[in-house]
Amino acid sequence: MLKKNDSLHINNFTLTSSTEVTGIVRNILEIHNKNILIHISSFMHNTVLVQSLKLELEKKLPDAKIVMFKHDDKSHTSVVVYDLDRKIDKKDISDEILRETQLKDRIKTDDLKDCKKQLLNRYFTDHLTSFPNLYQLRKDLLDNENFSLITIAIDNFVTINNFYGFMVGDYIIEQVGKYLIENFDEKIYRVSGTEFTIYLEDYLDFYELKEYLTKLYEKVKNVTVLYQDNEISVSVTLASCVNSNQENLFSKVSMALKYAKDHRLPFWIYEDRMGFENEYEKNLNISNVVRHAVEKSKIIPYFQPIIDNKTLKINKYECLARLLDENDNVISPTLFIPISKRIKVYDFVTKIIIEKSFEIFETNNYEFCINLSMEDIINSEMFNFILQKLKSSSASNRVIFEIVESEAIKDFEKIARFINEIKRHGAKIAIDDFGDGYSNFSYLIKMNVDFLKIDGSLIKDIDTDKNSYLVVETIVDFANKLGIKTIAEFVHSSTVMDKVKEMGIDYSQGYHIDKPSLSIE
Repeated sequence: MLKKNDSLHINNFTLTSSTEVTGIVRNILEIHNKNILIHISSFMHNTVLVQSLKLELEKKLPDAKIVMFKHDDKSHTSVVVYDLDRKIDKKDISDEILRETQLKDRIKTDDLKDCKKQLLNRYFTDHLTSFPNLYQLRKDLLDNENFSLITIAIDNFVTINNFYGFMVGDYIIEQVGKYLIENFDEKIYRVSGTEFTIYLEDYLDFYELKEYLTKLYEKVKNVTVLYQDNEISVSVTLASCVNSNQENLFSKVSMALKYAKDHRLPFWIYEDRMGFENEYEKNLNISNVVRHAVEKSKIIPYFQPIIDNKTLKINKYECLARLLDENDNVISPTLFIPISKRIKVYDFVTKIIIEKSFEIFETNNYEFCINLSMEDIINSEMFNFILQKLKSSSASNRVIFEIVESEAIKDFEKIARFINEIKRHGAKIAIDDFGDGYSNFSYLIKMNVDFLKIDGSLIKDIDTDKNSYLVVETIVDFANKLGIKTIAEFVHSSTVMDKVKEMGIDYSQGYHIDKPSLSIE
């Protein structure tokens, strides 16, 4: 009976000179088997090499069967020795070895097929959960036109992974998958790291899908995984899509999922009329515009004057970032700043504004304000850039860096270090938008701040809103006691201006005074 691994042995030898005959024959003799079939292949059979080889083999191995073949290689003679571990008549050895070779090839072919099958299965299977994966889902969708897909995404996975480690993170994913399998009869796929998809064989309209998702969420909203006596709560968000065709189905479900997460909703269903893809397209277009503007340095500062409320003269300017598109249309920072942060070019925007603002104000005596965000302050490269600019510029003692108050409060220590360092080089500090969000008076006591810019949401109504007036009055009184100058933002009318001066606010800024423009007086 043939054994897969050792019944038939095949040895190959190559010769180029008759001087090699003795050594090759010696190697063949070491096989020590009488059941040998030898194939000699050469371009010509009447050469000294071939004849010497044949005679020597017949002499040393009288029981071996020798077969001569021709091939096209003029410089090499090859010898193939088939060694069969079984007694057999010499006249039958060729047929027997042929059968053994065919059987061995068939075994190899079967093994190769099994290997291909395993590889194919792995390609369509998630290795962690053994669930069918995204590729399998795409394949299955080709066979059915009427279906619905529901994505279940783990919300707090990054926190879990960072706190417990990736091994526990993988365990969480496995357990969530196990929970889904145990509680739902539908086919479930793992389509990405933290996302599972339920495949429904029937198409559900919007109201049917909404009802299904409502019931589904009740079952999955409180999944708890037990790990080494620790109960880990796993929250999820659901998303689906109902539309007239299945084009871009996965991207639409993905957009619905993002919308649900951004708005902290349990689930969201995408409909064509929502036009999310239009917003995505718009953002992509703006992203290209922002990249182009950064590359071509088409980020420019606009200047809005700030007046001294006692003298009513312009004392300083705020430098506001604007972007020029390819047609030199001006784009507002509310549109391009968030995009620049998303595509990671925001630091270039800040550097360009700093460079151009310093260049302008080195030629006059005005103070000038430049906005900085938390991203700027915690960025060591940006910090060094600002320090170098302060060291080299003649306008260093007139620059005021504005920090957004709602962001500043998040990391007091880093901001305090930043403030202390730049003030050593003559710069001043303003807290921007004070009064917006979670204003904190206590940290102002610890920080060496020069100006408080009172948020426009409070200033714009102080002539009509008593509560706004009282809040601003408190801020001004507090700042005066600390020796901090105050600036009123959004002064948009003469009546607001009168109230600002009446309250003792030091400076004013707003459309009543002047709009931002390319030039300064």
